[in-house]
Amino acid sequence: MERTHINVCPHDCWDTCSLKVTVNEEGKAVKIKGNEEHPITKGFLCIKVNHYLERVYHPKRLLYPMRRVGKKGEAKFERISWDEAVAIVTEQFKKTIREYGAEAILPYSYAGNMGVINYGSMDRRFFGKMGAARLDRTICSAAGEVALNATFGKRVGVDPEDMVYSKLILIWGINPMTTNIHQVPILEEARRRGAKIVVIDPYKHEMARRADLFLQIKPGTDSALALGLMHLLIRENRIDRPYIDRFVYGYEELEERAKAYPPERVAQITGLPIEKIVELARMYGEIKPSVIRVGYGIQRHTNGGEMIRSIALLPALIGAWQEVGGGLLLSNSQAFPINKERLVRPEIHQGNPRTINMVQLATALEDAVNPIKMMYVYNSNPADVAPDTNRVIKGLMREDLFLVVHEQMMTETCKYADILLPATTVLEHLDLHTSYWHLYIQLNEPAIPPLGEAKPNTETFRLLAKGMGYTEECFQDSDEELIRQALDTDHPFMKGITYEALKEKKFMKIHFPGHHFMPFQEGFPTTSGKVEAKSETLAQLGLHAVPDYTPLKESEEGSPTLYEKYPIHFLTPAAKHFLNSTFNNVEKLRKWEKEPTVFLHPEDARERGISDGDPVRVFNDRGSILLTAKVGDQVGKGVALSPSIWSEQNVNRTTSEEVSDMGGGSSFHTNLVQIEKIRR
Repeated sequence: MERTHINVCPHDCWDTCSLKVTVNEEGKAVKIKGNEEHPITKGFLCIKVNHYLERVYHPKRLLYPMRRVGKKGEAKFERISWDEAVAIVTEQFKKTIREYGAEAILPYSYAGNMGVINYGSMDRRFFGKMGAARLDRTICSAAGEVALNATFGKRVGVDPEDMVYSKLILIWGINPMTTNIHQVPILEEARRRGAKIVVIDPYKHEMARRADLFLQIKPGTDSALALGLMHLLIRENRIDRPYIDRFVYGYEELEERAKAYPPERVAQITGLPIEKIVELARMYGEIKPSVIRVGYGIQRHTNGGEMIRSIALLPALIGAWQEVGGGLLLSNSQAFPINKERLVRPEIHQGNPRTINMVQLATALEDAVNPIKMMYVYNSNPADVAPDTNRVIKGLMREDLFLVVHEQMMTETCKYADILLPATTVLEHLDLHTSYWHLYIQLNEPAIPPLGEAKPNTETFRLLAKGMGYTEECFQDSDEELIRQALDTDHPFMKGITYEALKEKKFMKIHFPGHHFMPFQEGFPTTSGKVEAKSETLAQLGLHAVPDYTPLKESEEGSPTLYEKYPIHFLTPAAKHFLNSTFNNVEKLRKWEKEPTVFLHPEDARERGISDGDPVRVFNDRGSILLTAKVGDQVGKGVALSPSIWSEQNVNRTTSEEVSDMGGGSSFHTNLVQIEKIRR
């Protein structure tokens, strides 16, 4: 008899969907769909997760531990037992520690699995106890985190469910049709109620084509636009002065800074028509409530933190935080006060090991003075997703680097592994899930037994801890105990949210006073208790105390010599059918994504003798890729864009290790290239 099971999408996505999985009498999952009872998922899934079962039962799924028998990169392995694998890996850990010290071991992970305990619990205990090098997990959101913390004091914002009450919605640097599909019905409902939708993006994507107003901004100039909007709001007296007096610290300095950004200068910097800048400023000053929905792509620039910070100050100038459906949303990640200390157990950590920025993996693997001799990869695929791919792969090819990969599929990184360990999917293990967009916490219980000999991260690290001889009781904690520890908090947001309650209800919204989540109605958790337009914290880090426009390091303004050689700004946002490299081996999704492409402006194409459909080479000093040209209005002149990631023509062959201005984050979108037609 078939049964229906509730699971949670584990991927690095805003939506964190609730799944309904049908399991047949043989214990095989045969159907997946969105949970219609979940207030956000509402019965539908993205095109990627609609095909999740094809990933679970993929013919190239890793099902057993394996040992390399060929040369690195040949992907030749033989099956071994878990006992053998644990013995080999732990012996190599011990050998590396004896000969080079624990800091020669690098754990490398990120958000391939966003479950609370499989993302960061037993693994943090294990490598902390070992004293291994620490990984600075900055690749996605670090710049924005620093910017929001410096401005608001906390990474929370508007409840997305309340955006239906918004009358003006600015979609700034995000394509929800691809990366946040459950935002779209909310936008449509708001529009039915009379809302206007504005899109600000270098990419004329599907949502931009649906917008009431579209501003096709030059990449990396968003802080200039934000300051230009401030200039006009102040000049035309469209600000909320009583709110500013009560809730904005450093307003006078911000007002002075904004004077330097009249529409004429902003138009020159951003490439936007003056009339559109003025139109947007007047809409933002007049239409209330208004909300700014910001995407993560903006911060993946060398000036990314500054851009997020500038945008984040806009709602305070018009008092938007006072209204339901008013304010800003980049991240709600800190709306869930999970007890991370109990998960990580810092009291058992050894020493004060070095920290390695995950964005700069290529450089770390090249370091001969303080070499990495062993690397343990899980929840990530650095051979595809880390910047400067050619150098990363060269590092992974080192014969003196022992590489262990715990993975579901044969990824690019797996090809260079010495030991492969099979990982479970979300249908096969227990976990707890929060969201960085909506406000529901969810329990994921296994729907099917693990395929083959696959194990979750938690169980694998329990085995490795035993193999290392670690005797602390915390290494015996079961997955259920880990979840209970994560929920062990007296924070009012978590009132009534227990393991038992989640087992019964499957998902629960965080607890907050009143009918609407309005985190800053009474003030901000900053030193001043206000929005900090002037940040002493950032000033101490050598950054602007008050936001300003800073050119990209790799741009016409920032590096004119480089720009002469590589005059095209290359953007690499998410493809509709892939999530980074996660789904690019599912045949249906590959077929629908069609092929690796690059969008070009007609003038740039004409100057290079390129026609629509031509094969082209995109290149810079870091590497090159072969793509098919798509000529049209998707990008402005001087900009090219390729949806990613195709492993065989990986855009990260061209991207840089340069970090962002705040938080040491990635700068994938600060990338200059040249493009040429391939002559047959």
